[in-house]
Amino acid sequence: MTAAKPPAYKRVLLKVSGEALMGEREYGLDTATCRRIAEDVKGVVDLGVQVCLVIGGGNIFRGVSAAAAGMDRAQADYMGMLATVMNALAMQSALESIGVVTRVQSAIPMASVCEPYIRRRAERHMEKGRVVIFAAGTGNPFFTTDTAAALRAAEMRCDALFKGTQVDGVYSADPRKNPRAERYERLTYLDMLARDLQVMDAAAISLARENRLPIVVFNIHEPGAFTAVMKGEGRFTTVVEQIQ
Repeated sequence: MTAAKPPAYKRVLLKVSGEALMGEREYGLDTATCRRIAEDVKGVVDLGVQVCLVIGGGNIFRGVSAAAAGMDRAQADYMGMLATVMNALAMQSALESIGVVTRVQSAIPMASVCEPYIRRRAERHMEKGRVVIFAAGTGNPFFTTDTAAALRAAEMRCDALFKGTQVDGVYSADPRKNPRAERYERLTYLDMLARDLQVMDAAAISLARENRLPIVVFNIHEPGAFTAVMKGEGRFTTVVEQIQ
């Protein structure tokens, strides 16, 4: 009997876009989708991996879009941060409904609904096996939730940053629009920046590079993909400092 393959990492951060929570809806939250993603997270937790999350807010409000329409950018970004708190609470509910102990920490203090972000407390939660969801981005306007994910992953001393996307890795173009798009198995941070592969923004990639934090890109919509990728199985792209 073949022994089960151990997980490739011991502590990871999963970045999920707000749009990933919509399911087939055009706006807002789909509870079935939230539960499916929660089950994927539970599968990784059950492997003994410490997990934290950052969730975007684009399914509710996008600060950049509102700013482009004439709203003050800082004000729009703060509204977007509040949208991420709503998504974090929804994901907490989904995780706890299947027995995963979870804490939400917000970069914007709101003690009535969640904890304030405190790095050492977050680490302690993870050491006890709790999933920590970081909400409200970095707490500052002009920064994306991708940058917040890279920042929190570095602060938590994660072994890797997992980015759940719409497709199974990084491509030279959107494969849903261009069937000839090339898929990459491994890339360097500089490849991502030089080729303008818009999986994450430049600030997030640069932050990951400075902290030698591998980025693993996979399809968040494929059930069980997070667990499979954690074992080194399935289809994904890994972004590192140098390709061996």
